[in-house]
Amino acid sequence: MSEKKLTSSRRHHLKSLILQIALNWIEQEKKENVLTKEAHMAEHCPPPDTSGDQAALMEMCRKIHAAIDKIDEERYDAEAKVQKADKEIEDLKIKVVDLRGVKKPALKKVRMSADSMLQALLGSKHKVTMDLRSNLKQVKKEVKEEPTEAVGDWRKNIEDKADRKKMFETS
Repeated sequence: MSEKKLTSSRRHHLKSLILQIALNWIEQEKKENVLTKEAHMAEHCPPPDTSGDQAALMEMCRKIHAAIDKIDEERYDAEAKVQKADKEIEDLKIKVVDLRGVKKPALKKVRMSADSMLQALLGSKHKVTMDLRSNLKQVKKEVKEEPTEAVGDWRKNIEDKADRKKMFETS
């Protein structure tokens, strides 16, 4: 086919033709469904024979009720199976999601002062300031002076440690 673009009128014409063909197919399918339904009903459900006495009609009603009960039981069993299968499918879907895990979106960093955060949480009616530094106590730093006596002759310290070592060895 050539590389030319279809004009809008040609495109609309082709689209309407396709829709007409599809409409004809749907109508044919409906007619075929009606015919197959009638053939199935004629084959499986012959018209009831209403001629006869009352006892025969009562027997026929009992048979029909028994058949209805049997079909209802089968339908109920089929629905129970479907519901059980649906529940298993949902459980498996949940397990798949649990195993795969849920991706948490990356949170955006927002620069917000404490005052504006409180105002956003509490609303504009409440006037709260979050100036925490104003509530702090003033503390004076004290400089610790190390005693100069500790810095002495290193030989003396070694002798003191040797005396301790002897004390542990004798006991």
